[in-house]
Amino acid sequence: YQNVIVALHDVSLAVYAGEIHALLGANGAGKSTTLKAVSNLLPAERGRVTEGTVVFDGLDVARTSPAALVRHGLVQVLEGRHCFASLSVEENLITGALNRGARRSEIALGLERIYAIFPRLKARRSSLAGLVSGGEQQMTAIGRALIAHPRLLVLDEPSMGLAPIVVQEIFAQLKRLNREEGLSILVAEQNSTVALKYADRATVLDAGTSVVTGDA
Repeated sequence: YQNVIVALHDVSLAVYAGEIHALLGANGAGKSTTLKAVSNLLPAERGRVTEGTVVFDGLDVARTSPAALVRHGLVQVLEGRHCFASLSVEENLITGALNRGARRSEIALGLERIYAIFPRLKARRSSLAGLVSGGEQQMTAIGRALIAHPRLLVLDEPSMGLAPIVVQEIFAQLKRLNREEGLSILVAEQNSTVALKYADRATVLDAGTSVVTGDA
């Protein structure tokens, strides 16, 4: 970061098609930086990858814009339930389809799919995203990513600040999508108990270095 701070030193991991891979570690271990490197979002924070490579389905991530990565199927949900607070829940979901140039009929089908995955969003579809609960905001952020038809969904701390029952609901739906549709997921979590319950494999980060990788 800013040509001064080295956050990651020797991180190596592979996410295989059709698996859920958990990235575990304490606060400050480098999980978010790793995910931003995977999604080529570091330049937005005056950061960069100085050594090594990140490859997604044959693409050199560092040479591919985040928008192009989304079109190729790599979609990230950032930490902190980022929603457009002044837009409705449904308008937030629709923004996830705009990068693909989806037609109105495709957007309508996509919305119905998201409402089937997260039924409580259908009841709040007209509510401003800034006024719904934390769990509903997280579902909105994930739904916005899912409507973009990802092949690899990258999630940063999806359980943060949420009630355990909401966390279980979100992870159960993600596991179902993984099992039924083959959605690959890379999820960074401090809550290792929840992450390992649903993941296939995991990598543990410590002080910016990957120290353990194996079956969940």
